[in-house]
Amino acid sequence: MELPDPTALFLAEIRRDMLRAVSDLIAAAGLRSGQLLVVGCSTSEVAGSTIGSGGSLQVADTLLEAVSELTQQQGIYLACQCCEHLNRALVVSGECRDRYGLEEVSVVPVPKAGGAFAASAMGRLPQAAVVEDLRNQAHAGLDIGQTLIGMHLRRVAVPIRLGLKNIGQAVLTAARTRPRLIGGERAIYRL
Repeated sequence: MELPDPTALFLAEIRRDMLRAVSDLIAAAGLRSGQLLVVGCSTSEVAGSTIGSGGSLQVADTLLEAVSELTQQQGIYLACQCCEHLNRALVVSGECRDRYGLEEVSVVPVPKAGGAFAASAMGRLPQAAVVEDLRNQAHAGLDIGQTLIGMHLRRVAVPIRLGLKNIGQAVLTAARTRPRLIGGERAIYRL
């Protein structure tokens, strides 16, 4: 089932919310240039339907433009997670693939196999490449619509409560990562 075309007002609202969520996450996580942010997004959920029931390229394009604007300004690499039909592979730029030594796989995400968000990223990220995984190297993540991005985050993931709880109708979950604490009772940590 294809979702109805979103209104211009709805698209403006989700763009504004995405800018706010990503900006808040970058600040809360302390993301720096060269670090990696993973985003999983169900455009079906954003538009108020069940995940996987009918994505929207308009919603995907709107959200991707917003997150790309901020990550490019900050020099942060963006990884866009595909849906379960592509085993949650990710679309990254060629520069990100090379910087993180990620292995490219041969598939092209489309709305019905990969999801609208990943399909949009494939057409918009510079020298877009699909990689099977990030080897747990993402420094932070944004999960829009309960798409399960945790497998791509570094250990240890720390939840972040953003000011926003939703983008559109989709539940919004954010996380940053921190180095593992090792040692025992005598160890001293910088948190």
